[in-house]
Amino acid sequence: MDNLGISEHDLYLFHQGTFFQSYETFGCHHLVLNGESGYRFVVWAPHAKQVSVVGEFNYWNGDDYPLHRINDQGVWAGFFTSIEAGTSYKYKITTSYDETLLKADPYAFTSEVRPATASVAPAPSTYKWSDQEWISEREKQAPYDSPLLVYEVHLGTWKRKDDGTLYSYRELAETLVPYVKDMGFTHIELLPLAEHPYDRSWGYQITGYFSVTSRFGSPDDFRYFVDTCHKHQIGVIMDWVPGHFCKDSHGLRLFDGGPVFEYEDSRKAEKLSWGTLTFDFGKPEIQSFLISNAVFWMKEFHIDGLRVDAVANMLYLNFDKHDGEEKIYNTYGGEENLEAIAFLRKLNETVFKYQPHALMMAEESTSWPLVSSPTHVGGLGFNFKWNMGWMNDMLEYMEMDPVHRKWNHSLITFSLMYAFSENYILPLSHDEVVHGKRSLLNKMPGDQWQQFAQLRLLYGYMMTHPGKKLLFMGGELGQYDEWKDLDDLDWNLLDYPLHNKVHRYVKELNHFYLEEKALFEKDHEGEGFFWINANDYEQSIISFVRKGFDPEDELLIVCNFTPVVRYDYRVGVPKPGTYKEIFNSDSEAFGGSGQTSSAPHFTVPEHWNGQDQYISLKIPPLAITVYRRLPEGEQAREEEQ
Repeated sequence: MDNLGISEHDLYLFHQGTFFQSYETFGCHHLVLNGESGYRFVVWAPHAKQVSVVGEFNYWNGDDYPLHRINDQGVWAGFFTSIEAGTSYKYKITTSYDETLLKADPYAFTSEVRPATASVAPAPSTYKWSDQEWISEREKQAPYDSPLLVYEVHLGTWKRKDDGTLYSYRELAETLVPYVKDMGFTHIELLPLAEHPYDRSWGYQITGYFSVTSRFGSPDDFRYFVDTCHKHQIGVIMDWVPGHFCKDSHGLRLFDGGPVFEYEDSRKAEKLSWGTLTFDFGKPEIQSFLISNAVFWMKEFHIDGLRVDAVANMLYLNFDKHDGEEKIYNTYGGEENLEAIAFLRKLNETVFKYQPHALMMAEESTSWPLVSSPTHVGGLGFNFKWNMGWMNDMLEYMEMDPVHRKWNHSLITFSLMYAFSENYILPLSHDEVVHGKRSLLNKMPGDQWQQFAQLRLLYGYMMTHPGKKLLFMGGELGQYDEWKDLDDLDWNLLDYPLHNKVHRYVKELNHFYLEEKALFEKDHEGEGFFWINANDYEQSIISFVRKGFDPEDELLIVCNFTPVVRYDYRVGVPKPGTYKEIFNSDSEAFGGSGQTSSAPHFTVPEHWNGQDQYISLKIPPLAITVYRRLPEGEQAREEEQ
């Protein structure tokens, strides 16, 4: 084994589930062995009778490039000097039933452009990173008390060329990244970029976990994209799919004729709703494979974090099962997937060991406790969780005619009952604007003006509600059509006044958020928020305060979810003095009716809303307004005027 440069210890760790750099051994690697330059191939195929490498060099047939079984647990390896960089290849596997399979390399670093399905022998990377300043600054910041404003992107449909072809990673670096920076987002979240055969799976059904999709260019091209993001102080998060994989014949399914990557029990393996297969989280080799993959994206591509897809589907054995499907239970009689729970904890512990400042975000839609708590206190070990409850409640509420909202007032207030139980991200993601769900704008009731006003109100409430933020691309344009996953965004909408103004609104709202520490410093602490009035359901108005670390850093927020202007509306305030309106979504510049107020609001020393004083306000229709108490010196100047 020494002549192939493979460590016995590394293979031992692989079979123990603790080889977290397994991609450095497995797959296709260019090496110089015994003075000869060539490619070494290593693959795990425990049920195989024979494995060889096939490609253009042997007309995709034959056994003249054989691999040799190098241990009893099914690892095969070989070294060939006649294969060159850029050569397409697959593994020809003879199963225990003497069937022949052609499989892409599970650890391939490069793949052919779809619809071709072969792996490609990689050329060594020549990319020189220049993001040391970003990484140094990232290590100094705590994500919990910093602004985190995510722009979720599907690279294939954000923008396309006039002839319909895709922009490359390098072209997107020159167009998408400056746009995101200008709009005020702090991070880009990319729908999965691991190699996948079908465009309309959006990357969620993967065949090449270590292969950045060739649709947009080479691995070094993607490195350039990430590097450019970091030069613009934009973090990069990638959707990561450890829960299931697609059934395409060249992929992981029955890799060597038997269940290698999936559960042997078909009831646990099959995801009938998605037509996919579940990884066997209890297998040590699968743990090495998947956890290595998470480490790989962060180490090799400087990814700042992973949004882990479909965590609820991993946690529960019977999640999303169809009627009539046989239910299964764990050894204790419960429906929890004990292997998946242990895997997720091991995943997060390992990622934070290698990348202490990583973002590990769970898309988890149930009430599972302690998702974003450390494993040593019984948590799953993520540091953020998507707040699907807030998203569902808010969209249900906003789709109602305002006349009915007072009977459903709790939908906009209930989230504060649990807002600090996890480190939440408030998502308005791609899942909410596809499959007939309609765009965010088109969910809003009323005439066109009311629809736009309510969209601004929704975004404003999201921005001022505790939790980090995420918006899917196109939401900033006020698209009427839901996301079209084969076409680019409706950029022509910016030629129309209301769409142009909502685009401006999103930009100014984003920058307002970045400037106001009260909106992010205590996102995950109860003392950073308190209600002024959560119970004015008759008028569908809520008012609350957000607080930063500085005791004087407080913002008063008022939201009106009806199209009625309220005059002389009293709002209790925590401190006496002079309050001034600093943001108003009803501004004419944003497409609103212009019910704004530039005049100072002086407190009246009378008990109201549980406070010792109040201010009297004009509340604009279907709008959010934000007020700040002026410092003493500015108050005196306002009184003199």
